[in-house]
Amino acid sequence: MLKTYLLVNFGGPRHLDEIAPFLKELLCDKDVIRTRLPQFAHDWLFRRVARKRALKVRHDYELIGGKSPIYFDTESIAEEMRKRVGETVLTFHRYLPETHQGALKKIEDCKGEIVVLPLFPQFTYATTGSIARFFQKRLKADAVNRLRWIKSYAAHPAFVKSFRKKIADFLTEQSLQEEETALLFSAHGVPQSFVNEGDIYESECQISYGQILKGFPKALGRLSYQSKFGPEEWIKPYTDITCEKALEWLEGRKNVVMVPLSFTSDHIETLFEIEKLYLPILSSKGLNAFRCPALNLEPYWIESLTEIAAEKNFSANRMLVRS
Repeated sequence: MLKTYLLVNFGGPRHLDEIAPFLKELLCDKDVIRTRLPQFAHDWLFRRVARKRALKVRHDYELIGGKSPIYFDTESIAEEMRKRVGETVLTFHRYLPETHQGALKKIEDCKGEIVVLPLFPQFTYATTGSIARFFQKRLKADAVNRLRWIKSYAAHPAFVKSFRKKIADFLTEQSLQEEETALLFSAHGVPQSFVNEGDIYESECQISYGQILKGFPKALGRLSYQSKFGPEEWIKPYTDITCEKALEWLEGRKNVVMVPLSFTSDHIETLFEIEKLYLPILSSKGLNAFRCPALNLEPYWIESLTEIAAEKNFSANRMLVRS
């Protein structure tokens, strides 16, 4: 039976001029920014917000090399997976509109079932669900019906094993003793209202955190959430506040390693937000602060994705779309 694998990801600006269209696509997505406005009014408002924000964050992107690595990492992972599975492996980048037409055509042209693997380990309607809705609206019905989603893999042994190895290798590289170190896991936040309405993201982050931390019984662990946007309350504790109050929960430890729990590729939230905003807070308190890199292109991570992609517990596209 013919099979195609489809890696779906957030997408990120590939150069500075792509920041504005990237943010426009992101902020006009009502699975990410929920308002009661009609779509046309929502779009009008958040196009303006995107233009202003693009100017603000341009400097941040310049500090990390003028681009986000997510697009390039996703394409590289797809290439490596092709070698391992011997099948077609396609990619889709949700917030890079210039890539959409070509990607949708490739998806529609492929034959047989399409196994969709999100590069988001934990499910939320704001990432995986947003892409499912996009496919529902933009793909031909035949292609949508052939989508076989791996909804999430928050506690999948292959994912947990890869993350444990990444952290263990980092501790060794930095000559950090587990019993002298705190692991501060920072996941991307979502509004509290999402969780109140039934989104399972927070619970999936807690599951991932708990499973990964079991591999470090001598370390102290904490879970927090970053990247809050807008005035609404988001799930807590917030990462910046957790860093500010570090001396209250560190139990005398001097080493803090920040771990990007929900990010499998480094990008603006890790390379700038964690590196440039949160680590300095910890350092200002006399602590030794480190950022553990994301899984990125580690060969064992790509092998784990291949293993996860072989799972048979699929979800239909319609099951992932918020009603």
